[in-house]
Amino acid sequence: MRHRVALIAGLLMLVTLWAGPLPQMARGSFAAHMLLHIGVVAIAAPLLAYGALALLVKRKGAAVMFAFPVAASLLDLVVIWGWHTPLTHEAARTIFAARIAEQTSFLAVGLLLWLTVLAGNGGPARYLAGAGALLFTSMHMTLLGVLIGLMQTPICIVPQTEPLFGLSLMADQQLGGVLMLGFGGMVYLAGGLVLVGKALREPAANPGSAG
Repeated sequence: MRHRVALIAGLLMLVTLWAGPLPQMARGSFAAHMLLHIGVVAIAAPLLAYGALALLVKRKGAAVMFAFPVAASLLDLVVIWGWHTPLTHEAARTIFAARIAEQTSFLAVGLLLWLTVLAGNGGPARYLAGAGALLFTSMHMTLLGVLIGLMQTPICIVPQTEPLFGLSLMADQQLGGVLMLGFGGMVYLAGGLVLVGKALREPAANPGSAG
């Protein structure tokens, strides 16, 4: 039941994010872009992954498919940082096809990361691998948020658009950086700490478990 609720909630979140006002607002606002990004990778993706887990674990080979959380985290880094270079970010803000590619890739790497982490029921070592992947993701998202917030020039300028709430272009970008390092980084940090706790409790709960 919980998996079904999570799956429905994740789908509703995606519809809200992609069919709501944020995509249009994100054309002129870096902060709105960041809200859209974080909503996909840190809210919708874990909900969808948890919801889909009940189906995937029944399939042969699923444990092998999702056995590499650190690799998934590295792929997440490449995709997230790749879409925040000035050239690619401007394309995503101004070209519809590029925006679709960006959002699709965000969802794909987010789902892959959370699936590899949540599928880790193979003992303390597996939990710790998932925790390491989430903590690494938290660190690289925090670092990217700090770099964005400290930049002295805008990542891109979209003509005939305005940032949120009457902010200046740089204030809007700095707010986006704070959202990434604050909310985005904290979600992954919290997930990593939960898995560390699971790993520490596992030997006491099931001393004979194999890693």
